[in-house]
Amino acid sequence: MPTMSQSGPCLWTRLPQSSQSPCDRYKHACCSYDGNVYIMGGRDNSCLRDFWRYSVVRNEWTQLNCTSEVAPEELEEHSMVAHEGFLYVFGGMLDSAYTKLRCPLWVFDIAKQKWVHWQGKTSSPQTQKPTNRKGHSAVVIGSAMLVYGGFIDIKGSSQDFWSLDFGDMTWSLLSGSQQGSLGPGPRHSHSAMAHQSCMYLFGGLKGLREQRDFWKWNSTSHTWTSLRNKSGPSRLMGHSAVAYKDNMLLFGGGESQNSPNNCLWRYNFSSQTWGQVATLPALSAPNKIHHCCTGLGPSYKSNICSPCSSSELHSRLLDGKLRPFKNKCFPAPLSFLGSEGAIELETFSPDRCYSSKTLTQSSKLDRSTESLVGKDSQRIGTCLTFENKAFRKQWSCTEEELLDEEEDEDVAQHLPDLLLVLGGKPCTTHSPISVWHMTLTDP
Repeated sequence: MPTMSQSGPCLWTRLPQSSQSPCDRYKHACCSYDGNVYIMGGRDNSCLRDFWRYSVVRNEWTQLNCTSEVAPEELEEHSMVAHEGFLYVFGGMLDSAYTKLRCPLWVFDIAKQKWVHWQGKTSSPQTQKPTNRKGHSAVVIGSAMLVYGGFIDIKGSSQDFWSLDFGDMTWSLLSGSQQGSLGPGPRHSHSAMAHQSCMYLFGGLKGLREQRDFWKWNSTSHTWTSLRNKSGPSRLMGHSAVAYKDNMLLFGGGESQNSPNNCLWRYNFSSQTWGQVATLPALSAPNKIHHCCTGLGPSYKSNICSPCSSSELHSRLLDGKLRPFKNKCFPAPLSFLGSEGAIELETFSPDRCYSSKTLTQSSKLDRSTESLVGKDSQRIGTCLTFENKAFRKQWSCTEEELLDEEEDEDVAQHLPDLLLVLGGKPCTTHSPISVWHMTLTDP
């Protein structure tokens, strides 16, 4: 398969989780907001009803309340998006007569840390609202949440296309939802992501058949466009997609429920080309299906319309302050294996102070790297130097600083670019959730 010339390789790292973390799961929902990742529900042996917040800065999980009258019940294959201080959870209820009596939407106030009643404009009983569904997609464009498709009990795959206006909390059925109209058609277990004013949808299931078609919805002209996918991924379902700079990253999924893969694809919006991203040899990416992906850092905010580039945005966020993170993967005049290349993990430097625990972890990484490349290998050609200090215990000098909540908020603004893959099949029952960190390089 071709690899994009403008894309460098990626490095995968598994993040060990403590016992105070959600159990491993699949068919859950997650999203990120202000440096934290939120995860809800899904399945292990049964459908789950729990709600967690993951602090990327502290590498810590906190369980949030999900038992009030306005909180969701057990959910699977639902969606969750963030917008201006609120989380919006939609769909995923277990099928019952009760699910037909109300709109399956829940709203969480992040600042107040509680679930709240959502109130739309006064409407007649004839006002249309979406019914419960699973395996749909939800993205945010402007001040609206767009929900496409899903599996509806008895009816099967749906091509419903709804918009929720966050301003007045009203639903509307978008054009392109009618049977026989141009568009993706009935669909569930697909992926969708937003970039500028468009939504991009890939693959999924039409009934029981996997798809590999690729579509763009323009929210300005309200039109669908079929995009070329000759050199792109094969048939996929249960995969995930996120925006990265001027690209879409698509990870995992499979051609069936029992065939998860670990392919990372990159679609460039400017050149309209696909390429499979190579993986550096330190660790193999996990095979995952029905997982969740979320990106953090300035380069993963490309769905927000902004005239400045990601590098300018990054500089603006720093605003002259010392950048507390070092997380970069860049060409360097170092090599151990000639043209094959290798990795040097730079885990600490003399001009910084670290805890003894961090130094121990660093020495372990150095020894593992040494075993990969050999002690006496010569440095020739070029390779990649990787630096990753994404967690506070690896860069902060004092435990007192770690406890400063205001500093937490400040540091969250300067997070390095990172993609997290959480959970998914195959999973281990009653073990902490699987969390993988991916760093993508640029040549």
